[in-house]
Amino acid sequence: MLTETVGAARDFNRLHAIAGVLMRHGFGEAVQRSGIAALLHSVGHALHVSGEAPRTPHSQPERVRMAFEELGTTFIKLGQVLSTRVDLFGPEWIAQFEMLQDQAKPLEFEALRPQLREDLGDEPERVFRFVDPRPLAAGSIAQVHRAVLTGGEDVVLKIRRPGIVEAVEADLRLLGHVAGLIESNYKEWQWCRPRALLQHFALSLRRELDLESECHHAERIALAFADNPDIEVPRVYWEWTGRRMNVQAYVEGIHGRDMAGLEAAGLDRKLLARRGANAVLKMALEDGFFHADPHPGNVFYLRDNRIALIDFGMVGRLTPARRGEVADLLYALAGREASKAADILLAWSGDNAVQREALEDDVEAFIDRFHGRPLERIDLGRLLGDLTALLRDHHLALAADLALLLKTAISLEGLGRMLNPDFDMVTEAVPFLRRTILARRAPGVLAKRAATALSEAMEVAVTLPGELRRLLQSARGAALPVKVEVSRLEQTAARLERSVSRLTIGIITAALIIGSSIVMTVSGGSGWFGPSFLGLVGLAAAIAGGLGLLISIWRGDRS
Repeated sequence: MLTETVGAARDFNRLHAIAGVLMRHGFGEAVQRSGIAALLHSVGHALHVSGEAPRTPHSQPERVRMAFEELGTTFIKLGQVLSTRVDLFGPEWIAQFEMLQDQAKPLEFEALRPQLREDLGDEPERVFRFVDPRPLAAGSIAQVHRAVLTGGEDVVLKIRRPGIVEAVEADLRLLGHVAGLIESNYKEWQWCRPRALLQHFALSLRRELDLESECHHAERIALAFADNPDIEVPRVYWEWTGRRMNVQAYVEGIHGRDMAGLEAAGLDRKLLARRGANAVLKMALEDGFFHADPHPGNVFYLRDNRIALIDFGMVGRLTPARRGEVADLLYALAGREASKAADILLAWSGDNAVQREALEDDVEAFIDRFHGRPLERIDLGRLLGDLTALLRDHHLALAADLALLLKTAISLEGLGRMLNPDFDMVTEAVPFLRRTILARRAPGVLAKRAATALSEAMEVAVTLPGELRRLLQSARGAALPVKVEVSRLEQTAARLERSVSRLTIGIITAALIIGSSIVMTVSGGSGWFGPSFLGLVGLAAAIAGGLGLLISIWRGDRS
């Protein structure tokens, strides 16, 4: 119940403020259907609810964006996360969410002083040689001040706003309940999985509130580029870094949006675009840990055409298995395998009621639009736009890591074209994708999968009698619930049959190897049918059986 979620007077006051803002922007019906209006009325907060949109030239996405701006930190951050969900929202919504700038009115330095004194153990002026009271930048979570260490190093202090954590947690409590209400009352939005979306957002926001965590991200990425002098990540000064403040080296360079400054400095814009793209592609497709917000504000250009990356509050993670799936999808699209591409998309989106035939037809049509073109003639922006439209049309909501990767690719394409109008993201990405695919098909990787599959098959064979015995006991005791799904039963039977077949081949192969080794050590006998010959025949049969097992596992993995 909402009353259980909103357990304190401050939460009721905040809920009343949120409802008022939503109604001013024409979302009175949503306030009413969610049950918020009834709850507030029951505790003495009167609301004048109207479902009519205000008479305004602004579109619905614009009104949502303006409401989020008015509601402050949590909702601004929510909008920024939603801007990464190109699989859920159309271009007009994404454009509005991207306009939610993380800027806020700066606090006076004296308002930060008590918190700084507590974190540093002394007055800031005694810890640092110099601290500039004027902020370099002010966001909704933290603001940045320039400083100089006692050793003379130029640094920046990123200081979290006092009291921001409590305000964010109150909003997250309310949003958690709203997400549940949306799933219950708005059937048309259930496929978006609002609760899962909010859980991802809450995790991301709490990480961003921890300024120490951001520095761990920075150091991990710095280590990945330790051998690349073209990419710089600011050094972290851990002795002054904690959850409420971090201290990093000051970057002296040209801001990512200053194209005139680039021209004046004589930097090579085409080279910068290529180096920036290669850096992000390496992070995503090779390292599996990437800067997920590569917009111009988080980039500085340095002399010798070097690039500095800053602000690692938003990062993405891709497991090796996920990177392999991305490569498999692109492999299927390149090979015109619409059925396999549809399988991967369905697996990514979870258990949704999707018409498979219609999905395959649309994937085939998507492939036709780009198949056969030279790489340099493929417009990645259009390709990604068509792919995300296909996902939305079939109500396929991606997992958070994939949505973040997709949005990062779109942002990277935009950044590259800002530097170089002829920038070709596809050409830059192809070498990384080929290496990912080759690594996935490497003999060592296939052998490891074969060993894993054999181990799993043996485990199934060992545990199957006991499972069957318990099943029969449950059936005799009339305690066996029955739910028949023929398609799933057929899939399970096929998988079990394949596992048993592979186990049998594995056992026979092992027996042949052992038997052949014994026979070949037997003394005496020669000629065509002597022990040595029979041992060689057995060994050859074992090799054939082993190869057959590997091929079976490889084909099963592809299907």
